[in-house]
Amino acid sequence: MFLPFEEGELEIRPSKIICLGKNYAKHAKEMRSEVPKDPIIFLKPPSSLIGPGEKIILPKMSKLVHHEVELAVIIGKRGKNVSQEDAMQYVLGYTILLDITARDLQNIAREKGLPWTICKGFDTFAPVGPRVVAADKLDPHNLEIGLKVNGEIRQKSKTSEMIFKIPKLIEYISSIMTLEPGDIIATGTPEGVGKLEHGNVVEAWIEGIGELRVEVE
Repeated sequence: MFLPFEEGELEIRPSKIICLGKNYAKHAKEMRSEVPKDPIIFLKPPSSLIGPGEKIILPKMSKLVHHEVELAVIIGKRGKNVSQEDAMQYVLGYTILLDITARDLQNIAREKGLPWTICKGFDTFAPVGPRVVAADKLDPHNLEIGLKVNGEIRQKSKTSEMIFKIPKLIEYISSIMTLEPGDIIATGTPEGVGKLEHGNVVEAWIEGIGELRVEVE
């Protein structure tokens, strides 16, 4: 997949997509969870990626699929045990990612203490776009972020509401796994997540990046 970047295009081929759970306090509250003391991370497979204009496919296995709009960080160079002070040097740019979630399957996994791989990992469950904005062009911690379904606003917040900021996330994640060029860190979603249905049109936006539009099938 290629997205517009600078004067050309950037191929999006991450070795991994690292996602943050409960990184906005109001979202943690709506999920009836405590605000975490340390980042909560999980992985989505690269096979879940789709681009602008493509379609989210609702899996037969789930009856309750939710949208989650997130600021995505694209890693620019290999990093292991990166300090917070140096972390932003490893950021190539930013885009929008939708962390689509089979919520009913996630609830079952939570009850049984099982991983989230199934509920987060279906094909088409990680739309990205519409472009990648270079790291030096944005203040990632002061952007409006939101999402509409069929023209109705469902999510609207500011990235300043993130509990763990990007330097902390890079430090924490790189202490566990090596970050590779092209890897994506999805920084968590604000409150307002909700159900997707067949025929929905999803429009997600982040200030300075643009609007990602996808349909649900």
